[in-house]
Amino acid sequence: MELWHRLVAFLAVTTAVFATPLLNELPPGKEWPERLSVKQPYEPEKPTESPEYYSTFSSDLSFDEKPSENINEVLPALNEKLENIEAADSTSTGTNVEKSETINENLPQVNEKADQKRETNESQKDVLGVAKDAEKENKVNYSGAQVWKVSTEESRVRTVIGRLRRRNLIATWSGNHSYVDVFVKPHAVENVTRAFKRENIEYDIIIDDLQKRIDEENPPLDQNEIELQDRRGHRMTWKQYHRLEDIHGFLDYLAKTYSAIISVRSIGKSFEGRDLKVLRISNGKPSNKAVFIDGGIHAREWISPATVTYFINQFAENFDEEEDDIRNIDWYFLPVVNPDGYEYTHTADRLWRKNRKPAVGRQCAGTDLNRNFGYRWGGKGASANPCSDIFRGNRMFSEPESKALGDFIKNTAANFTAYLTYHSYGQYILYPWGYDNVVPPDHKTLDEVGKSMADAIKQIGGSKYTVGSSSGVLYPAAGGSDDWAKGQGIKYSFTIELGDTGRYGFILPTSHIEPVAKESLAGLRVLAHYVNKY
Repeated sequence: MELWHRLVAFLAVTTAVFATPLLNELPPGKEWPERLSVKQPYEPEKPTESPEYYSTFSSDLSFDEKPSENINEVLPALNEKLENIEAADSTSTGTNVEKSETINENLPQVNEKADQKRETNESQKDVLGVAKDAEKENKVNYSGAQVWKVSTEESRVRTVIGRLRRRNLIATWSGNHSYVDVFVKPHAVENVTRAFKRENIEYDIIIDDLQKRIDEENPPLDQNEIELQDRRGHRMTWKQYHRLEDIHGFLDYLAKTYSAIISVRSIGKSFEGRDLKVLRISNGKPSNKAVFIDGGIHAREWISPATVTYFINQFAENFDEEEDDIRNIDWYFLPVVNPDGYEYTHTADRLWRKNRKPAVGRQCAGTDLNRNFGYRWGGKGASANPCSDIFRGNRMFSEPESKALGDFIKNTAANFTAYLTYHSYGQYILYPWGYDNVVPPDHKTLDEVGKSMADAIKQIGGSKYTVGSSSGVLYPAAGGSDDWAKGQGIKYSFTIELGDTGRYGFILPTSHIEPVAKESLAGLRVLAHYVNKY
């Protein structure tokens, strides 16, 4: 009988520990807390003894329970991570936290345990140091690679660029109908220079050593910023490009700190099993329209998640003081659509663009998620070659990341009136259609909104953004997320190509994060006005 009581007690404790849900998360497919089910910060306080006060929160307890305090559940198993870490493609960092030891009266035993701790800590530090060194050694090195700006107004120039690209000597980064930024691979600089000289093609060298720019792009924080991180409760700074762990930790921190207006949940998993975390900011009004904003579809475009998280922070920390145009919208943010690719750019290849799902029967990995959405999928500007940077996938929505985003927008009850996807670079505000050089019936309205956003951006920071249809300003590209969103009936659908215009390209220094994000926020406020007005 005594054994039976012990077993029951053990099961009760185990259930209490492992049944505690993660912070503000629900399994994919579950709904957010119902509107008005959570008390808002501007509502008058209700007396705590009122039964109505408690019932306001009761329907939402399963969503907002605190995370478990059990250290084994919250923290990763460091030793297991260290044993399985892969130097070339490490995607997570162990946390060196130990259980507190029970100090008894046996002092020699305490000293022995302390010695064991020190040895363990030193061993773990050594392994982490070796892993970081190995990761650095196995990264793709772009020493000697260059970026050129080339005028493409003459057809013969476009022909030469196409030929060099097919020979795998160059890649194109960004451009429009009049110029293109050409990435010249390290081993090919001499050959490409000779080819351009032979064809009498002029060019400007924008970046003369790409690896040097990469090494300088994301310097470590100074001690004052590190101390500020500790006081703040999260690691986001907008003075540095952060890893996925920091971004997701920031979202969870906000959901815990501002639980009256903020919720977080995963809407699905990436190919490698990482969460696709969406944060919602809402005052709970049933009449609210909704705006969906994403970033990080293309892995190497680091300024995109940085800008989207900047928006989140501004709205979360200043919600009570925000204008009605902001407060009366349900905001949905997915900062990193492509978490596998994003992590890969930090650990292995800074210029990786696609996701990381291997192609069937091919050595090449990855699909361009912005060619995988199900509107005019497979058309112009999308490749059927799995080794191409614009590979469309084997079928529409073949990738778990694009499918999760599409399913969420289709199946969520929110009244989505606007969809914005943030990319880089070039400074463009683009509206559909991208699949071909045509425009939707309401293109004049989209053009008006885009130009108003561009004006606001210019007033704040002076940056000039070009406005127009994706295919008209740039080039046809079928299978884009903005086309798909417009095809779902979302009125205001835009792709925002953030700064700069080519001096740094994808390798934008951290000093540019806040200026770019502040400008972009001014444009977003203009969009919010149109969403509420019409």
